[in-house]
Amino acid sequence: MEISFEDILCLADSSSLSDITLDGNPIAQETWYKHTVLHHMMQLRQLDMKRITEEERRMASIAARKEEERKRESHKQTLLKEKKRLTIGNIARQWEIQQNRIALEASLNKDKENEPCQINGSAAYVFPEESRSLDTILSSAVQGLSVLESHLVEVEGDTLGLYGAGALECLDRNWSVQTAAIIATVSFMFIEFDEIVQVLVKLKTKFPNCVHLKFKETNLVALQQFSALAEMHRMEQLTVDPQGNPVVNFALWKYYVLFRLNHFNLQKINGVKITENDIVKAERLFGILAYVASSELPHYRMLSLFGESRKKQFHYLLEGKGKKSGVGSEESSDNRRSGGESTARAMLNYMTKDFHTEKLEEIKERKTFCQTYVENLVKEAADINMKNESLQKLWPQMFIELVRDAVIEIRNKNSYMKLCLQRITDQKQ
Repeated sequence: MEISFEDILCLADSSSLSDITLDGNPIAQETWYKHTVLHHMMQLRQLDMKRITEEERRMASIAARKEEERKRESHKQTLLKEKKRLTIGNIARQWEIQQNRIALEASLNKDKENEPCQINGSAAYVFPEESRSLDTILSSAVQGLSVLESHLVEVEGDTLGLYGAGALECLDRNWSVQTAAIIATVSFMFIEFDEIVQVLVKLKTKFPNCVHLKFKETNLVALQQFSALAEMHRMEQLTVDPQGNPVVNFALWKYYVLFRLNHFNLQKINGVKITENDIVKAERLFGILAYVASSELPHYRMLSLFGESRKKQFHYLLEGKGKKSGVGSEESSDNRRSGGESTARAMLNYMTKDFHTEKLEEIKERKTFCQTYVENLVKEAADINMKNESLQKLWPQMFIELVRDAVIEIRNKNSYMKLCLQRITDQKQ
């Protein structure tokens, strides 16, 4: 018959028990057997017909304490894992609610742009109460979930995991030099890519050894968004999870990344090693795109995208000093060696939605100013033209009257001389 420790644990309540023999039972073969029995049955004097020494009791007590500490630590880790699981689940739900809200707003805006249908001569509109009630439901759902953490920052080995938009605030904290130095991978989850773009400069400053970026549920939807990653100091690997990133459904997205981020010399994309053939194919597919972008863009716009060193290089090319044979191909290889992106590739940049909205507002203001300025100029020109036309009509009669007055005034020479002298005298006085 097999005996487990739970079966004999009740014997610890017997204060008169001083001798017990369990030899021959499977429990006696366990490494923890002796220490556990001695720890729970302090009244024993003999175990398996052997006298118990004080040293054995001390060792059993130490082993028991270590076991308790191990269990507490294990329990603590279990609680932390459960808290992490719940937090990530909460962040995922908030992300889903946010995406549903965005989709709902886009749908409502699209409906507003459509002409209202006519029913019995009157326009039929969507009742605002319907959209408001759904918005209220979404808001109440978010408030219900906000009891848990809305973001999570986790450092595991050389990987920094950022969950939720609030996690980006950790880049403003003071990180120790040792911790910042070991971070080689940064993982983004449940964060809008446009929000990530705004902190890329901080990211490369805080973690200079970061060479691997991971994106999951970040709303990567267009190839142009990858252009924003050119701001990084260096990058050897890029991982884009299909979940929440529709851009990976484009067959050529990897080749665009290779072409646009050519100066990084990427080693792997989504865990797959990059070959020389991949780089050549990327150049063939998107080289003409970069050429068109750089050739059609005005020079002043190109200069606004460059730093001082790049501006000098661009002026050098415009002056024709760099138009020797082979300069075009050498520029790409030189830039790759020096870690800088080529002039043509720099034209393929990405503008976030917020920045695009600001630009549109700025353009709108400039358009309004120019329109008002031109209208004022036109009005002023019309007034001048009208005055000129009126003068042309009145001038013949005015000229006749001027000549007539002059002739009448000088008809009597002596009187005219006296009149002139009188005027001079009056002016002196």
